[in-house]
Amino acid sequence: MKRITRPLFAALASLALAMPALAEPLSLKELSTYLNSLGTVRADFVQTNDDGSKSSGRLTIKRPGRMRLEYGGANDALVLGSGGQVAIFDPGSNEPPYRFPMSKSPLSIILARNVDLTTARMVVSHKEVNGDTVVRAQDPSHPEYGSIDLIFGDRPVLKAWVVNDDGGGRTTVQLTKMSLGGSVGDGTFNISAEARRRGTPID
Repeated sequence: MKRITRPLFAALASLALAMPALAEPLSLKELSTYLNSLGTVRADFVQTNDDGSKSSGRLTIKRPGRMRLEYGGANDALVLGSGGQVAIFDPGSNEPPYRFPMSKSPLSIILARNVDLTTARMVVSHKEVNGDTVVRAQDPSHPEYGSIDLIFGDRPVLKAWVVNDDGGGRTTVQLTKMSLGGSVGDGTFNISAEARRRGTPID
């Protein structure tokens, strides 16, 4: 019996030493500190919708509370976030932009003045996936608003996010060519000014 078990144990021990250690996700405190350190952010993005269609554009964030997602040229589709609201401009419509409270969007977690992913019940899951840290977060008071998966690389750096809506749909935004800092005027995010520039009525 000993002749069988000793070589077996030796082989298992060698295998265990050869296997890489499981990577640990970055801590929620470290990720919160990183998000709170962000002021002005610019990046290119590729958006993948739930139906598999893709679109690309330019992202500008000015924390807290302001965001601009430009899809193409000056009069193409646009998502603006400022003043506690999100407005979606549809270039194919003469109707006012569709608006809703930013608090109802999972993106409000990124844009909050003080991000704290350690808040009770805010984080649904926190894990390492292929070397990245993936955090699923939602407003604990309003889970019906959906959730957001924040995907971080090393250091950390925000690589992408996935918005999960209450109907089961998923929209992925992958970021590239990110740059931090610099000055962006608040008018870049002004919903009323954008509506006037486009000649679009606004309520």
